[in-house]
Amino acid sequence: MCRHAAWLGAERPLASLIHDPEHGLLKQSYAPRRQRAGLVNADGYGMGWYVPGRPEPVRYRRSVPIWTDANLPGLAAVARSTCLLAAVRSATVGMPIEESATAPFADRGWLLSHNGRVERDAVKDLADGAESTCDAAWLAAAVFLRGRAGAGLGEALAEVVVRAGEKDPVARLNLLACDGTSLVATVWGDTLFHHRLPDGVLVASEPLDDLPGWQAVPDRSLLTVTRDDVRVQPL
Repeated sequence: MCRHAAWLGAERPLASLIHDPEHGLLKQSYAPRRQRAGLVNADGYGMGWYVPGRPEPVRYRRSVPIWTDANLPGLAAVARSTCLLAAVRSATVGMPIEESATAPFADRGWLLSHNGRVERDAVKDLADGAESTCDAAWLAAAVFLRGRAGAGLGEALAEVVVRAGEKDPVARLNLLACDGTSLVATVWGDTLFHHRLPDGVLVASEPLDDLPGWQAVPDRSLLTVTRDDVRVQPL
């Protein structure tokens, strides 16, 4: 299991997902409050953000615990964007611990993170050319394949999650993805929350703070966040 968080709205630093909140991803890496599988997320972390004039997002990924990277606080304080995604990883037993297995995965302008686990046989026939042998990389490859074929972000996530869930009934398939102008997430076996603020929307595996306004997304749902709307649909 892992934890992830994203922001869409006015420009913010990555520290607003990681260090600044009382229960940001740094705290969730070693003391998650809602995690249903695993106790710590020490098998790597990553973050992605969008820069004006650059067609693809910037990524920074490490295969070490997030709290061991002395360079991260400074980087997270200055890396700013209107669309941010970050994740900490708890590797499924048997999966590699390497940067290529660490979210966010990327293709063209899309970023994607996975909370959960799935049998690789349930997703291998949905795509090829995964970046890593881990289950999350195969899920990402399947989503990206559909995107390259013309599917929208929400359509691609929904199709992959439903098909993988049919093949592996005990899979946990919480995906969080963005394209620079929208956030899309699936809830399938784990928790997800969103919080609408005056200048944007936060989406996270679990609340980043104890302030009012966090809303749980029901299981087996698709969450879509744009500049103007927050929509929840059943999967």
